[in-house]
Amino acid sequence: MTLKEQQQYRLQNLSCASCAAKFERNIRDISTVQECQVNFGAAKLTVVGDATIEQLEQAGAFDGIKVVKASDRIIKKSVPFYKRKENILASVSLLFIVVSLYFSFSRGEGNTVSNWLYLIAIVIGGIGIFKVGFRNLLKFEFDMKTLMTIAIIGAAIIGEWQEAAIVVFLFAVSEALEAYSMNKARQSIEGLMDIAPPVALIKRSHGDHHHEVEVSTADIAIGDILIVKPGQKIAMDGKVIGGISTVNQAPITGESTPVKKEKGSEVFAGTLNEEGALEIVVTKRVEDTTIAKIIHLVEEAQAEKAPSQQFVDKFAKYYTPAIMLVALLVAVIPPLFTGEWSQWIYQGLAVLVVGCPCALVISTPVAIVTAIGNAAKQGVLIKGGVYLEELGRIKAIAFDKTGTLTKGQPEVTDIIAMDPITEGALLIAVATVEKSSQHPLARAILAKATALNIEPLTPFEFQSVTGKGAYATVDGKKIYAGSLQWIETIVPINERIKASSMQFSQQGKSVIAVSTDSQLLGIIAIADQLRKESKQVIQNLREQGQQTIMLTGDAEQTAKAIGSELQLSDVRASLLPEHKLEAIKELQQKFDSVAMVGDGVNDAPALASASVGIAMGGAGTDAALETADIALMADDLRKLPYTIRLSQKTLSIIKQNIIFALGLKVIALLLVIPGWLTLWIAIFADMGATLLVVFNSLRLLQVAKK
Repeated sequence: MTLKEQQQYRLQNLSCASCAAKFERNIRDISTVQECQVNFGAAKLTVVGDATIEQLEQAGAFDGIKVVKASDRIIKKSVPFYKRKENILASVSLLFIVVSLYFSFSRGEGNTVSNWLYLIAIVIGGIGIFKVGFRNLLKFEFDMKTLMTIAIIGAAIIGEWQEAAIVVFLFAVSEALEAYSMNKARQSIEGLMDIAPPVALIKRSHGDHHHEVEVSTADIAIGDILIVKPGQKIAMDGKVIGGISTVNQAPITGESTPVKKEKGSEVFAGTLNEEGALEIVVTKRVEDTTIAKIIHLVEEAQAEKAPSQQFVDKFAKYYTPAIMLVALLVAVIPPLFTGEWSQWIYQGLAVLVVGCPCALVISTPVAIVTAIGNAAKQGVLIKGGVYLEELGRIKAIAFDKTGTLTKGQPEVTDIIAMDPITEGALLIAVATVEKSSQHPLARAILAKATALNIEPLTPFEFQSVTGKGAYATVDGKKIYAGSLQWIETIVPINERIKASSMQFSQQGKSVIAVSTDSQLLGIIAIADQLRKESKQVIQNLREQGQQTIMLTGDAEQTAKAIGSELQLSDVRASLLPEHKLEAIKELQQKFDSVAMVGDGVNDAPALASASVGIAMGGAGTDAALETADIALMADDLRKLPYTIRLSQKTLSIIKQNIIFALGLKVIALLLVIPGWLTLWIAIFADMGATLLVVFNSLRLLQVAKK
């Protein structure tokens, strides 16, 4: 059987992890569906096969789940709290409970009017619970609503009308609060969906005439020209072909400072044009824009189960039947000796309520969803809970040098001109020679000349000498530019220049000597400059307890100079890509868990082999988005300590959540021994554990970049 094309949908009112699992099972039962996956964290559904929205909503009718096509640009908002049917019924149920309590106080407990009012409150408030509970009982599916159904009906049978009614109401409150908190956790990703405008101004041409027309982004093609006015959001990825402005890229990269954009600059959908008008040629369709990829990858990340979640899911699978067995034993064994059947059946029902696994089931996903959403807002793309957890455990971080710890662009750092030559004259001479060269050091010299407004002359008879340098005729004289060793074969070099050259080399700088046929004109030192943030980032990582290692293909002298300046734990130089891979494996044996930070294109084997591969500048390269486990969307190393702090905090909160979820229940279950456990205590323990887990996880929204 061949698989049909998959369809994707967004879900509303999906607030319960066990409900998501049941919804998925119900969809699988549809005969025309071949495969499906419900992504609880992102509230998203993927279906392979044929199914109408009506069929899908019918599969989720037990929890009021609404289904909307993922391609629909405008997503209907969830029904407000006060308008949701189950909350209205819970409110009516509360009204009957209040009236019942009045009759209980005025006529004494257990009077007929009170009991009837409690029964009405139970039926009105619990109708949704009972529908699902009875259906599950017939299928021998024991989820939260099944346990609640047995407990509530059992309590009513033994005459505990008041407690049964209040448990119904409190359970409805618990579900409403859980729904609210899950929506809060999802707000980060929902915010991403809304940042790119649904329409844009396009320049259309008819002969010599141009006019602007507003069209849907879905209808914009590659090559169309966008007109973006000051204060407007950019609707598509593209390149600037006209105008100069600054653009706020924070939604994509997390950068706080607007970035200057001019002809040739790359721009992203969802970013804000601030000052000038821009003309942009579209380079990607709406479904391929950087923001669309980020949303897709974040949603996929939320679907991928982290190791702790896999453990919790396995544990919960055995936990629920175990609780039911304990409840049965509590209800049956003690009364065989005491004869107090009513009291111990009541205790058994309370065990059922307190044993609901809801808090345990959501303990991990709610933390993962919140953390990944927060990271996306800060310009860090984490591609799965497994990487988020693993990053929290790393003990060592390996860095590529060029373009990661350094800017990746050599710059002129020192110029020494021989009397009577001026620095300007030296630069004119060497820039003229290097004008025809493609060497990276030549580009650094030309950039320095441009920065000082020095215009090179026209070179004649340019000739490159492999491994040595180049020469050309400049203003009638032959000028040589290259290594000191080569230039020394042409003209004598004094000891002072040799000493300066040696000092520059020890600092990791490359030295270019310049001469005529008869005299040395001077030397120029060039180096790939450290990023201004590198020192602070390495210091922050050391303070967080990480070992920092540089893996580079550069010469040992240059690498050690940079390693010493940054105070790295270890430096390994002159490495080919396969040597970097070996180094990562060796570090993993020593430290167990090792992260690798690079540019996402080079050093792919090392990035893939590391426990966590982290790519720099993900917003600019599709390769980084596709290959890295984590992508720092801005070309900004300062995001790294934040990401590690976030992952460590997430691990801590997941552990706390599991302790809260199980600890409160264990305490409540121990109250069975003296016979103190009541349905009220049971529901408060269950609801309290759920709320503790959710609100504890929402603390991850407060983790910010320092």
